[in-house]
Amino acid sequence: MRSDLQQSVEQFLYRKAELCDQRQWVDYLELFDENAEFHIPQWDSEHVYTTDPKRGMSLMYYADRTGLEDRVFRIGTGKSAASTPLPRTLHQVSNVTIQEVSDSQLEARAKWVTHVYRFGQSSYFYGNVTYLLKPVGFSWLILKKHVVLLNDTIDSVLDFYHV
Repeated sequence: MRSDLQQSVEQFLYRKAELCDQRQWVDYLELFDENAEFHIPQWDSEHVYTTDPKRGMSLMYYADRTGLEDRVFRIGTGKSAASTPLPRTLHQVSNVTIQEVSDSQLEARAKWVTHVYRFGQSSYFYGNVTYLLKPVGFSWLILKKHVVLLNDTIDSVLDFYHV
């Protein structure tokens, strides 16, 4: 795989993380295609998670970007009690690997940790993520985001900005 392609994807994922940490929601949403699927499956057992969001339970599932847009709208209007006040977050992305799926799509996999601070308490979320990306100009657009949350027994609300 070309190193310039690897670096381009890594920089894109770092930018996405920074936009989320800085709460730059409009720019964050623009990284997602309007038909982008966003999925965090639920664990069926200790080592098996659901694979079909339309048939199995999910911790979070949006069939397209409108679900994320709705969350951003509710956060912006203060109508999201679960997100008031918004926590401080720090997203870390590592172990990025890429694989060409077709001439126009790329699969990127990464490990991630999000540190969260809210109400004087620190916590964290971590896991694996797989993106389906398509090139747009000199950057990328997310067609699909599939997150496997490894520490799913949590004592707080889970939202898109945690992953």
